[in-house]
Amino acid sequence: MGPAEALRVCLNRKHLRRTGTITVLVGTWLTLFNHIDLLVAGAVDLELFAKIVLNYATPFVVSNAGLLSRQDDT
Repeated sequence: MGPAEALRVCLNRKHLRRTGTITVLVGTWLTLFNHIDLLVAGAVDLELFAKIVLNYATPFVVSNAGLLSRQDDT
């Protein structure tokens, strides 16, 4: 599967609904688990912001990788 086809699969509305749900749930859990103390203290800086972005990017990438790996099986 080429990059264009992979992008088409990942941006499919049905797939985005699933991967987006995973992203929100897992990203929120990771952020709260790892950074709740800093968030409550209001100690949000650029470094913490970058870590939070990665907390959401990671499950998004992983769930899409799983989705794409399954496409080869069909």
